[in-house]
Amino acid sequence: MSSASGKSTDDIELALRIPLPASSSTLHLPNSSSVSVVVTSIGSNSPAPINRSQSSLPPVDEGFGAWSFLTAAFFVEAIVWGFPNSFGVFLNAYLNNNQYVSQKNASSLLPLIGPVSSGITYCSGPFITPVITRYPYHKRTCLSIGLILCWASLFAASFTTQVTQLVALQGVLYAIGGSLLYIPCISYLSEWFNHRRGLANGVISAGTGVGGILLPLILPPLLSAYGPSKTLRILSIAIVLLILPFLPFIKGRLPESRTRAMGPTPRGRGDTEWTKSVSFWVLVVANTLQGFGYFVPIVWLPTFASDLNLSSTTSSVALALLNCGSVLGRLALGYLSDKINPWLLVFSTLASTSAATFILWGVLSYNLAGLLSFGIAYGILAGGWTSSWNGFTKPLSANDPNLFTTLYGILLFTRGMGNIFSTPISSALANLNSNSTTSSSTHFFSGFDVGGGKFERMIMYVGTCFAGAALITLVGWGTDVTRRRRALGRHVQE
Repeated sequence: MSSASGKSTDDIELALRIPLPASSSTLHLPNSSSVSVVVTSIGSNSPAPINRSQSSLPPVDEGFGAWSFLTAAFFVEAIVWGFPNSFGVFLNAYLNNNQYVSQKNASSLLPLIGPVSSGITYCSGPFITPVITRYPYHKRTCLSIGLILCWASLFAASFTTQVTQLVALQGVLYAIGGSLLYIPCISYLSEWFNHRRGLANGVISAGTGVGGILLPLILPPLLSAYGPSKTLRILSIAIVLLILPFLPFIKGRLPESRTRAMGPTPRGRGDTEWTKSVSFWVLVVANTLQGFGYFVPIVWLPTFASDLNLSSTTSSVALALLNCGSVLGRLALGYLSDKINPWLLVFSTLASTSAATFILWGVLSYNLAGLLSFGIAYGILAGGWTSSWNGFTKPLSANDPNLFTTLYGILLFTRGMGNIFSTPISSALANLNSNSTTSSSTHFFSGFDVGGGKFERMIMYVGTCFAGAALITLVGWGTDVTRRRRALGRHVQE
């Protein structure tokens, strides 16, 4: 009889540990409330109480667990994304070294390392998310494997001078490792933050901008003193030393089920209601178009500054201002995504970025002041785009971390497609004017005239991408308002 009692208690303990699937009826208890489950042993008059208090879990949106996770995820993002975003510094070192440029197709392969690295990281979400959703207890394993791969990719790349091997190691392998570090951080985000999820998303995303500010300042002295190979070796060790202390703080708030066979289907794999959301798919289309335009100025701004007859130091300042603006934009849009209509936020951001591209870059960037103005405005407006996703994903995913990660992964994937393809598109647009004589004049009437006009089509392309994305969100906004009014009308009639 005692064995039956023990089995009953174990069953209740297991039921309490395994989360229930989504339900149409949810009982919300105050944070200070507690739940007591009383089990009466068979054949005994004395109850065996099992007290399960909600306070046994760390608090949401506050407390050491939430803020330590946010800090650790911020630093991981800064390091993982900072390296491919500052690859232009490495590219300059490679292109000025005959050991690399003398190889076949080096001029076309070397520039691909950065976009390939960031593009694979963006596109990895739909492939990694199903695995960590099905096996949540392997998320922390992914973090460790990711760190090892990031170290191994740069360390191995430091011992080769073959361009194809650099693309495979510094580009592809590093991206795989970075993805295994980055995606679990995103999956834990919705566990720790609910009401402040937009702000938290903005803080983590701001890490990309911080990495883009610091690494371009750190890498040039290292490359000048030690060359590309030794610099890669130094970076591989630095990545381990910087990320390793933060890994213990990147963990989930909820207990991770180790009872795969007995547990329910992970929420996020079984819930398909989000696939019927017109608003989400409109956002996906606008997000893809935004990605096709966003990365072009980041790649070409140093070249534009050079054709504007500015020094390399001044070019770095322009790029640094863009990344500074990106930090501000990510924080601001993350905060606003918790407060205002998401359609208003994304439409105003896209429309303003389009106007800034045509006016500040196309018309006024004929001198340093115009270029710096465009850099910081573009960083604030376009750089914070990913922080605005929260306004659309939060209503769909509610308190489901797995579904939140799935939606975020889809948006990352479509943005990654723009990252990969925007570089060859912009290169083709620049080469359309390759037969024209590049002007060596120090006086220009507009940004369209810089470099003999070779940036004109590129500027028009970027501005049009943002204008098109803004138009798509405007249509989506109108469709959403119409749907809500019809639903309200049917409700009144009933």
